[in-house]
Amino acid sequence: MGTELKSDSIIELLKRFLETDEGAEIKKKINLVYQFNIAPKKIGVNEVIYTVDLKKGEVTKGPYEGGKPDATFSLKDDDFFKLANGQLNPQIAFMRGALKIKGSLSAAQKFTPDIFPKPAKL
Repeated sequence: MGTELKSDSIIELLKRFLETDEGAEIKKKINLVYQFNIAPKKIGVNEVIYTVDLKKGEVTKGPYEGGKPDATFSLKDDDFFKLANGQLNPQIAFMRGALKIKGSLSAAQKFTPDIFPKPAKL
């Protein structure tokens, strides 16, 4: 299972970002737990799972272990990458079926591309 995802680099950036002061502010503001099921090609197939815990400010590989995440997002690797870079609007992705959400919709709506650190150079 050595699936290389474009999303892996975004997840790494997010991990480091949450250790910064700006990341700590976002953590305080949101204080929710998200799970991402990222699929290489097709939602539901060979998904790689990440937990973004904005209560603790941690990003880990694997399902959330502290109960249920506030919201779970399922999407393809390419779409996650575009979402994180602000090239894809989460609401539009959801309406097109490119983004599936389980759990609290109000929690899901708090997860915006602002959470992701902006790459200095694209």
